[in-house]
Amino acid sequence: MDYTRTITLDLPYEQAVPTVKEAFQEQGFGTLTEIDVQATLKNKLDADMEQYVILGACNPQLAHRALDIDRQIGLLLPCNVVVRAAGDNQTLVQALDPQVMVTVPELDELQSIADDAGQRIHAALQALAA
Repeated sequence: MDYTRTITLDLPYEQAVPTVKEAFQEQGFGTLTEIDVQATLKNKLDADMEQYVILGACNPQLAHRALDIDRQIGLLLPCNVVVRAAGDNQTLVQALDPQVMVTVPELDELQSIADDAGQRIHAALQALAA
């Protein structure tokens, strides 16, 4: 099962991160957290890797609706967006496919929320790819 939605941007990482935040903000996903995975792994393990950030991007209305159905669904909310360097002046943007939050717990009541989130994530990724 493919659980991601991925695009490649012809932008360097430094330009891509704020552009991704803006595109998701336009779809109602505010950036609540930003985890610099590259820096964390370097500091904690002295491990090197490409520039890599996990954005905690949440749409409060969708999250609230989902949590009203199942409090455990917070584990599967489509709130993480990964932005990572992918070579010279290219950056990968990856988001969780919201259908995961329907298929894993097998709760049909979450379908409309997953569909709404999926449309918003698709719109954000399409705006970035344009």
